[in-house]
Amino acid sequence: MRWPSILPLLLAAGNAFAAEGFVIGLGAEGDSADGLAGIVLADIGLTEKTWLSGSIGANSIDLPRDQSVDTLYADLGVDHFFDPVGVRAGAAYWGDRDGLDSRDRRVSLYWRGERAMLSGDYEYRDFEFDLPSTDRFSGRTVDFDANGIGLSTRFDLTDSLSLRASAMAYDYGVDLRLDRNRAILELLSFSRLSLINSLVDHRAHVALGLDAGPRRWEFELGTSEGAVDGGESRSVTVRLLTPLGSASDVEFGLGLDDSDLYGDVTFFSVFLYFYGGT
Repeated sequence: MRWPSILPLLLAAGNAFAAEGFVIGLGAEGDSADGLAGIVLADIGLTEKTWLSGSIGANSIDLPRDQSVDTLYADLGVDHFFDPVGVRAGAAYWGDRDGLDSRDRRVSLYWRGERAMLSGDYEYRDFEFDLPSTDRFSGRTVDFDANGIGLSTRFDLTDSLSLRASAMAYDYGVDLRLDRNRAILELLSFSRLSLINSLVDHRAHVALGLDAGPRRWEFELGTSEGAVDGGESRSVTVRLLTPLGSASDVEFGLGLDDSDLYGDVTFFSVFLYFYGGT
């Protein structure tokens, strides 16, 4: 499941805003495959070097035969910067209790300087997968887990130009590869927001950010390989963050996914951010 911009533009560069108070965000994303998601997020500066972040979201996907899948997402994390090294830790729940859901734990150790950041990331995912019965399959529940190892980095190339990149690879406790013709894939693969898109073998993203006066543009390329079907998904996204007032911004996102699993999908997102200081 690909949730809309859980790490939005203004937070991707660090906790500069939250260090002075808090950020609250409200966002929605829809795609051309009738997927719709909404999310609320917050980043709060507890002290000058300690931040608490959280988010909660939901999405809905229409399936054939007048069916739909509704899923939930919740995340809570803490970040402490010892200067120049910091630690991030968090936990999350996502999924549909009648289909696929996961309880995730993650930790990152990072170094941050004036113009660069480098992070080593670890994630543990504990899944429960309820396979529905079909004409040729009786259905069953499968419990499994995955360990993810990754790296992320950011460089300020100039005062107005930045580059960030991330990559993560997962090792699953079971073999998830299914026959592409099985009916189970039909229940999970109609949208970029589908549950099956969270079961990735590996993923990588690179993004170029450009400050143009009070506005910020970001151009992102991403790729991932599914752990269930082995198919590749490629995405390109453009985002614009622009002020609404002295204490609020709006972010627009437009992108295209090209997936071996669910085809070409166009998506659009809108976020509102509100800031408070101490």
